[in-house]
Amino acid sequence: MTEAPPPFQGKRVAFVGKLGGVNRRQAHSLIVDEGGFVMNQDDLEDANVDIVIIGAEQWPPTSPEELLPNSVLSAVKEEHCEVITETQFWERLGLLTEDQAVRRLYTPAMLAELLEISVAVIRRWHRRGLIIPVREIHRLPYFDFQEVATARHLAELLEAGASPAEIERRLEELARYVPDVDRPLAQLSVIVEGRHILLRQGEGLVEPGGQLRMDFESLEANAQEQQVIEVTREDVVRVFDRHDAEAAEPKILPFDNLVDRAVLPQNPEEILAQASEHEEAGELEVAIELYRSFLAAYGLRAEVCFQLAELLYRTNDYTAARERYYMAIELDENYVEARANLGCVLIDTGELDLAIAALLGALKYHPDYPDAHYHLARTLDELGRHEEAVDHWRAFLVLAPDSPWAQQARDRLR
Repeated sequence: MTEAPPPFQGKRVAFVGKLGGVNRRQAHSLIVDEGGFVMNQDDLEDANVDIVIIGAEQWPPTSPEELLPNSVLSAVKEEHCEVITETQFWERLGLLTEDQAVRRLYTPAMLAELLEISVAVIRRWHRRGLIIPVREIHRLPYFDFQEVATARHLAELLEAGASPAEIERRLEELARYVPDVDRPLAQLSVIVEGRHILLRQGEGLVEPGGQLRMDFESLEANAQEQQVIEVTREDVVRVFDRHDAEAAEPKILPFDNLVDRAVLPQNPEEILAQASEHEEAGELEVAIELYRSFLAAYGLRAEVCFQLAELLYRTNDYTAARERYYMAIELDENYVEARANLGCVLIDTGELDLAIAALLGALKYHPDYPDAHYHLARTLDELGRHEEAVDHWRAFLVLAPDSPWAQQARDRLR
């Protein structure tokens, strides 16, 4: 049987946009090693290419039609040229095969560490569909370079002061404005301006509600003239309401507000939705009670036990968190993230032998789980079991060489 030639052998290849996995020089070397030819911008303009690779961290994210010259688009239509993503590039090189896919992907904990935000935020974005894993193994999601890029810019909005709920609301509004697009942040040419998300259309910018703004940054050099100040009727009413509230003595809470707070949602979806909303608002105790109410009313569910355990862990109620993680595992023995997080709770409570057992349990069901190898290596080192720890440090580096924790592993193995 004739062996297939290397995927890029004899191919003229051009890169467009920022790569997520390696720098441009390293990518060029990979193509040359495969027997291909790296083309420059002039070649791209003349469509003197066979394959165009779009980087995973291209920002703003945009469609090939907006990113590539017409000559290349025509060549694609005539099937003389092919456009692929960076993820497809890695797959063709054999670095993202079915057996090795997790090796260049990020778990929620790794992604949270990379972006310096709470893992709870990553999980919320995952639940809301703002970031989508390329695969899940025993309920554990893995995110590729494109989703890392999307998450990074969501994190920029958080850093600018926007709340998770505000980000999601604005994206929902933007999706209504362009109904044919499921994920505007990942599919459209958008601009992140402080706490605002704007869609670029021609020389203008469109707000989530559909209102057109001029892009003064591209038209004027004077920074003072770039300021856009809009005062709506709602802004005026809000100011007067605030003044009225400050002047009112004594402060009286309307009875209907009390009733609204006292009434529990009447179906399971509403309870979970309200729990999520309170979590987003930082009202963890209220969210905890809602999750408990759900379990009492509708029975045990592994993912709800896990979510409750996460909140209990965040509020430093380690004993209750441990029991809920145990419960999630009893309901679904394949729930590897619950096993690993149970190990983390046991580490925090000083029960290191039990923590090792929990982490080994996670690896029994998912041997390629990098987070479990990382926490297990650290725990074994703490117990003085250094030779055992070395095996897990090495496994972690093989599985997650680009992890935020990778340098720590390299330092330990020197």
